[in-house]
Amino acid sequence: EAAILDPQHRKFLEVSWEGLENAGHPPGSFAGDIGVFGGCGMGSYLYFNICSNPALVDDVGMFLLRHTGNDKDFMTTRVSHVFDLTGPSVNVQTACSTSLVAVHAAREALLRGECDMALAGGSTIELPQGRGYLYKENEILSPDGHCHAFDHRAQGTVFGSGAGVVVLRRLKDALADGDHIHAVIRGVAVNNDGASKASYLAPSVDGQAAAVKRALDDAGVKAETIDYVECHGTGTYLGDPIEVAALTEAFRASTDAVGFCKIGSVKTNIGHLDTASGVASLIKVALGLTHKEIPPSLGYEAPNPAIDFETSPFAVADRLSAWVSHKGPRRGGVTSLGVGGTNAHIVLEEAPARAPSDEADWPFQLLTLSARATGALDDGSARLAAYLRAHPEADLADVAWTLKEGRAALPKRRVVVAETPGEAADLLEEGNPRRVFSHDDLGPGVDIAFLLPGGGAQYPNMGRDLYETEPVFAEWMDRGLDYLATKIDTDPRALWLPEPGQEAAAEAALRKPSAQLPLIMILEYALAQLWLSWGVKPAVLIGHSMGENT
Repeated sequence: EAAILDPQHRKFLEVSWEGLENAGHPPGSFAGDIGVFGGCGMGSYLYFNICSNPALVDDVGMFLLRHTGNDKDFMTTRVSHVFDLTGPSVNVQTACSTSLVAVHAAREALLRGECDMALAGGSTIELPQGRGYLYKENEILSPDGHCHAFDHRAQGTVFGSGAGVVVLRRLKDALADGDHIHAVIRGVAVNNDGASKASYLAPSVDGQAAAVKRALDDAGVKAETIDYVECHGTGTYLGDPIEVAALTEAFRASTDAVGFCKIGSVKTNIGHLDTASGVASLIKVALGLTHKEIPPSLGYEAPNPAIDFETSPFAVADRLSAWVSHKGPRRGGVTSLGVGGTNAHIVLEEAPARAPSDEADWPFQLLTLSARATGALDDGSARLAAYLRAHPEADLADVAWTLKEGRAALPKRRVVVAETPGEAADLLEEGNPRRVFSHDDLGPGVDIAFLLPGGGAQYPNMGRDLYETEPVFAEWMDRGLDYLATKIDTDPRALWLPEPGQEAAAEAALRKPSAQLPLIMILEYALAQLWLSWGVKPAVLIGHSMGENT
């Protein structure tokens, strides 16, 4: 099935999984309904790869090959089926604006209560890959293989391949669950140019301006509060001036200010992704809001002479700059325009400030990783190590929680215990089997044994950290020590938790079996009770010496 599946569908499956994991809600972990909204490009895999293989066509049948494996109508429903997602599953097709219109549809479904979480995006993969093109004058493709959006050299765009998905929730729900929020959708509008343009394929100033104005109205914000707009920005000599003129018309409804809003286009970085281009633009702005930086629009050296920047609200973001808000929260706009006239515009706002996580009770953290294959597990370990290297300020307790609760538990497992991000990165990179433990999932029916040791193991301060951080362990230690205090002449607490400077005397006293053996029994009994409280139940108990009594 995977071999005959259109790569656009397969990549959409992959980024949907990655999106859910990035949101901290891997497939199978979310209690509510999850919707899927998206679209893909023309199924060239069917024509170039499938139909050229008559034996495969005869064996599988054209109906199954075309419909369930390659037709664009089945992309989102396949995701819903594979991941068991029971919300609305809707394929969207508005050409280049498909994925941003999918975000609009997902938002509406969330607000109507049709689902509690939604995936929205698109996927376009050109096949065969890397075939190039012959430039023809007055067509859409660039003569030099570069996209020069808003630049005096703008003569055409360059197409690329890619897929993208965003995960959406109602803001109040995401805040209540402590989700990591990249950005907030304040307003959305989708419309069509109708007949108010030169031809069916031509863009329209009026149609685009109306979409931007409606999105601002939907957001309840003024144009002067928008710091950046990610444009459709195809780098065509005609399209770019029309888009800037439309934005200017929309902004002039509320402000006469000049040059306060930066614009750019991600197509200068990765090309025009067709149905996935809108979600790529959305992701760019969301990341800009997260990092409080405006990325540069590449391939720009001087303005397109057909664009009147001097009297407009806009200037091209030609270099990386800090995203400094001039009026209230940071806000950005995203435009996506489809051939045929379907325009979409979204207003994004920076996420509300999050309260810091509570300080962890325990200095050491258990980091868990899993994958379906050993190679993937190694890749995941390397990515985690690289992240921890790049973010030494990361709260390791938060990292541990996300790895455990926000990732699927797959067959190949790896565990490491560390105190700091740097130590965790070192261990993951070195892979010392004495510190990094890798194993296969043993399944739910595995028996657990408790091995309870005897004399010779006890030393002062054994288990002190557990006593100070784990109430269950402390309760059983106190009960045992209180009872033991009535049976021996020495204070057992003074031996177990000696005052500073008294460790040597306590260690000497613990050499007496009458003091040492009861203490080891109390400690391992308290430890067993702690494990039991966590749901770790033994099928077998093995005791050595005093451990037999335990």
